[in-house]
Amino acid sequence: MYDPAQLRSFLAVAQTLGFTRAARRLGLRQSTVSQHVRRLEEAVGRPLFTRDTHSVELTEDGEAMLGFARRILEVHEQATAFFTGTRVRGRLRFGASEDFVLTRLPEILEGFRYEHPEVDLELTVELSGTLHEQLAAGKLDLVLAKRRPQDPGGEPVWHDRLVWIGAERLRLDPDRPVPLIVYPPPGITRALAFEALERQGRPWRVACTSGSLNGLVAAARAGLGVMAHSRGLIPPGLVRVPERAGLPELGQVDFVLVHGRHRPSARSAADALATAILTGGDRLHHR
Repeated sequence: MYDPAQLRSFLAVAQTLGFTRAARRLGLRQSTVSQHVRRLEEAVGRPLFTRDTHSVELTEDGEAMLGFARRILEVHEQATAFFTGTRVRGRLRFGASEDFVLTRLPEILEGFRYEHPEVDLELTVELSGTLHEQLAAGKLDLVLAKRRPQDPGGEPVWHDRLVWIGAERLRLDPDRPVPLIVYPPPGITRALAFEALERQGRPWRVACTSGSLNGLVAAARAGLGVMAHSRGLIPPGLVRVPERAGLPELGQVDFVLVHGRHRPSARSAADALATAILTGGDRLHHR
């Protein structure tokens, strides 16, 4: 039998791609997380990660273990709830950023609704910056969104790199401003794209603005320009802009869960949904 504590540490490392970030998420020491992963690898008899001083990546066996670990932990949580007689109920106002429109987040929410039928789940889909503002104003109880650069808070779901994406046939003219496809303010990737181009001294222009990911994707597929996007969430029909285009590095991005503090009555439901998202986080992005 696989130890649930070891499986939780494995999932945290797999989703954040870092032992330090996983330890912060779990509230454990990094040495404890490393020990959990090592013991799990010993139990399965195969390496689950490749590690060096700069990166952590899943092996093929690690990819397979993701699905097993998630399902084992889901059943473990169900059994615990059944035998302790705990019932989560109440109204939960959950905000998810536009980044997750094309992912399998609906599957996680469907599973949550099945497991917790007495919770009235109210979903808001918005820009990450807007969700953080609504959370601070007490209008939401739990948010899944990008972390704002000025805000170190939140529970990491996973860590990723931002990249430039566009239509496969798109060619950028080095003598003309870079055509940008962006969210409106306070879009986090919008600000990061502007800052990166300004640091490089590269002129740019806004070719399309939309508060909808579907709108941005449609513009990008039409070849109107390029957009900054998470490497693990590249929509179908779009590709990374090749390095020969000379666009600047955009840096890293963290996707986090942030709890509100204005409605203690929603805490148990928010904790249950956070657990479901953290357990099933591998379904939110592509590798």
